[in-house]
Amino acid sequence: MVHPTHEVLHWPRLDTVLMIEEAIQTAQEYPSKSRLWRDLPKQVMYQTFSLVLDYLRNSGKILVTADQRIVWIGGNSKLDAAIARGRKVR
Repeated sequence: MVHPTHEVLHWPRLDTVLMIEEAIQTAQEYPSKSRLWRDLPKQVMYQTFSLVLDYLRNSGKILVTADQRIVWIGGNSKLDAAIARGRKVR
């Protein structure tokens, strides 16, 4: 999430968000943030890239693991079905 005291220099365009989503979905292994940023097909400002990742995390499309790997979880029908069958634990 963007910190209220930080000014966003460049808001991402839709094609940038879609490019990053596709890069995460098609990665051969779960990439780290820096690896994903370096491997994008087009250059993106790091602040813009971080803003997109925050958006994807907050919208439930990606998960960042304990070892800082990025995992795509949005639109996964098997995962959605498993969550629906699961029990809620407090």
